[in-house]
Amino acid sequence: MEVPDNLLCLFNAELEEKDENYIIEVPRREVAKGQIQPGEMYRAAVIQTEAVESEGQSESRDRDELGPPVEEGEQRIVDIEDVGEQGDGIARVERGYVVIVPDAEPGERVEVEIGNVRENVAFGEVMERHDYYE
Repeated sequence: MEVPDNLLCLFNAELEEKDENYIIEVPRREVAKGQIQPGEMYRAAVIQTEAVESEGQSESRDRDELGPPVEEGEQRIVDIEDVGEQGDGIARVERGYVVIVPDAEPGERVEVEIGNVRENVAFGEVMERHDYYE
């Protein structure tokens, strides 16, 4: 699947019926990141995930969408977007998942090795600093 350059956010949501309409709710975190604003018009794409039965429960075939999108030992290039309360760099990867990167500054592009992975955050160690336009 080709992902357009102007993609502002990506999240999973259930389609809910309300009165004569169907609703997809946008998670608060997507608005909090500041790329989308309430009251504005956006184009939404709906991508169906195939469900499979596993021990009587329906679950997504793509396990990556259910847990953290990174794994311990994985190396990847990230853009540092912000600074956390402890002064560490903060990068966001798929689905807004946060990677905390000590010794990194906003605006830097760094290659990190992912260390400790938790449900909602991972920690990465800077392996190499990259020119932003590489």
